[in-house]
Amino acid sequence: MALAIPQLPTHEHSDEQLMLCYAKGDSKAFEQLYLKHKGALYRYFVRQLGDKQLAEDLYQETWGRVIRAAANYEASAKFTTWLYRIAHNLLIDHVRAVKPVDLVATDEDETGLDTFVAGEQDKPDVQWQEAQKSLLLKTCIALLPQVQKEAFILNIEMGFTAAIISDIAGVTLEATKSRIRYAYQSLKDCVSAKWQEAGHE
Repeated sequence: MALAIPQLPTHEHSDEQLMLCYAKGDSKAFEQLYLKHKGALYRYFVRQLGDKQLAEDLYQETWGRVIRAAANYEASAKFTTWLYRIAHNLLIDHVRAVKPVDLVATDEDETGLDTFVAGEQDKPDVQWQEAQKSLLLKTCIALLPQVQKEAFILNIEMGFTAAIISDIAGVTLEATKSRIRYAYQSLKDCVSAKWQEAGHE
């Protein structure tokens, strides 16, 4: 039987404070950070790689690097920005090393993407159409260039602003805005084209 992990009152400790506490040896502070961010961080990798085993490996390595870097952590940037910068660097290193063929994610938890394909949800035929468009969207996301795919996922999945994404990716704010804009336009065009190819009006 799993032991309950003691929770620190979140309203009293920011992520940055928790990380500083962990750097001083407070393991409960790390547990709290891990529980708070594990789901979103794992989805970050799965959405971009489509390979759950590889996503798990990079996810674990990210937390490993957080642990190893704890002693040198400075609260000059938001913890989430720092965490995703580590994740981003690992992902880029992997892409450069093996240049994998991007696969579409098959994770059953599709919250986030559903909000992108908006529409009426009260009629069965409309629900069917939206479900089909969601499938097409996932296919189209897999076809995006890596930098656009990451910017889109961080924006719509994680809810990060362009400013935060630019810090994570280490590029200018304008470049980030362009990546998000191109990603949205490419996805819109791609879904529309594939919808028409399938014989729909």
